[in-house]
Amino acid sequence: MFRAPRLRKERRRYAAPSRQAAARPANVYSFMPNSVTTRVPATTANLGPGYDCLGIALQLYNRVTVRRSAADGEAHASAMAAQAAQAFFQSAGGEPFPFEWEIGGDVPQSRGLGSSVTVRLGLLHGLNGLAGTPLSTEQLFEICAKLEGHPDNAAPAAFGGFTVAGGPRLARFPVSPELQFVLLIPDFEISTPEARKVLPTQLDRLSAVASCTNACRITAAFASGDYELLRGAFSDGLHQPFRERLIPFLPAVIAAGERAGALGGFLSGSGSTICCVALGNGGEISAAMLEASDSQRTRIIVTQADDTGARVE
Repeated sequence: MFRAPRLRKERRRYAAPSRQAAARPANVYSFMPNSVTTRVPATTANLGPGYDCLGIALQLYNRVTVRRSAADGEAHASAMAAQAAQAFFQSAGGEPFPFEWEIGGDVPQSRGLGSSVTVRLGLLHGLNGLAGTPLSTEQLFEICAKLEGHPDNAAPAAFGGFTVAGGPRLARFPVSPELQFVLLIPDFEISTPEARKVLPTQLDRLSAVASCTNACRITAAFASGDYELLRGAFSDGLHQPFRERLIPFLPAVIAAGERAGALGGFLSGSGSTICCVALGNGGEISAAMLEASDSQRTRIIVTQADDTGARVE
């Protein structure tokens, strides 16, 4: 089994507007913690036909540390961090304060494993802790999902397990540790906006119906714990056939994993990671997927579901 290399820690600084900082009494946040670290799990979303609504948290993590900063100098935060901070302060109703943050961990970027959610949710939980936890976990999830544009990664990252999101209420089910997730991670990135550009504006009705049927079977499997229902349920006509041009070996890798004993496989999120789900034989499935990818620089991770979600450490 190969493991992904750990991310090099990245540090960023966010400065609140100087006039607001000057107006703030010096001791307003003196009773708050100086630093908050949040562990956020990677996620695999869509699960084939569950486009933009189904997701699972994985035992693969990033850790985001947020610290209060004494200086109000020039901000060096990324656009993602600045947007998260703005959304948090608007929702919490408090006065913005400057902070520094850093991220490190094992979740690869732009590989369909929810790396952007680990940043956003980690920042939101960190800021919430520094501000005295004015917002609930549910509120932080809602902010994160809005920033993401869809809730399929944000929901499992926030609450753990298998989640169905997209309506007024979230459905969540724990995932048995017997279920293995074999992740084949190619050596190239795919951005979500680029992956959405290849999707058609119209779909064949019969393909849509078959996809809906499979999404229901997947949900029933996780709700009941009868994972044999997953066999044959990951195929879809909503996005994977159109994204094969971005990952040409996608069908071959899934087929190889299934022949080696996997219940099925799918493109994780918008890719480039391919995930096979199994009730054992992780080593054999890994080897088969690697061989089918025909790439020496492709990595494999065999892991399980995370049933905890984001956790402040």
